[in-house]
Amino acid sequence: MRKSMYVIPNTNLFLDQRPREYPLMFRDLPSEEKPREKLLAHGPEALSTAELTALLLVTGTIKEDILEMSSRLVRQYGEKSIFAERDPEKLSKELDIPVVKAYAIIAAGEIGRRLYQPSDNGFKVIRTAKDVYEYLTDMRNLPKEHLRGIYLNSHNRIIADEVISIGTVNSNVVHPREVFRPALERNAVAVILAHNHPSGEVSASAEDIEITKQIVQAGKILGIRVLDHVIITKDAYTSVHADY
Repeated sequence: MRKSMYVIPNTNLFLDQRPREYPLMFRDLPSEEKPREKLLAHGPEALSTAELTALLLVTGTIKEDILEMSSRLVRQYGEKSIFAERDPEKLSKELDIPVVKAYAIIAAGEIGRRLYQPSDNGFKVIRTAKDVYEYLTDMRNLPKEHLRGIYLNSHNRIIADEVISIGTVNSNVVHPREVFRPALERNAVAVILAHNHPSGEVSASAEDIEITKQIVQAGKILGIRVLDHVIITKDAYTSVHADY
């Protein structure tokens, strides 16, 4: 594991799936456990993200009950990742849901981003790979590989946290432009990459190392430092050295 601290001075990415779980059907729930009734009785803080998503989507489809759908979406895409997505057609295709439901999810995510604007003092500071692992707790149990980009200012404060790509069972391909676009849009001076290994294998593969080298070189051209590439599993992490 890399233990050194990140210091910020003044082209293809190849990124395993759990057995499907079957949540309790909406019709099987007692009235007091249904999302609307639960919200009325206990407030929104008593609801899980899947239950809140069910309220947002209103109805299921012929293929899926509303709670089955909302639980699947949050489980497959990740609680944070699903509301960070900005492309409704991509979301609709990847999760096999009607595009109108993808619109609702993306709109809710955008409202949250616009309303939640903490002061600079509230931004998380990232200085080590351990900080990255502790920050990205939501990635530890994802059933698919996610590639995230953590974008920092000159004081190591997070100014953006983007889902760059979500993998399939076998692999996912990402171009460097997808990595650096958020950095350019937000004037970030550095980026830390992170992706999860659902298999539990924490070691970096040869592909992980080669990809990191490619992204680092692309960053040098743009003047944006790639500080690290952290691989995350349920119980561990490792750092792919980015000093290439």
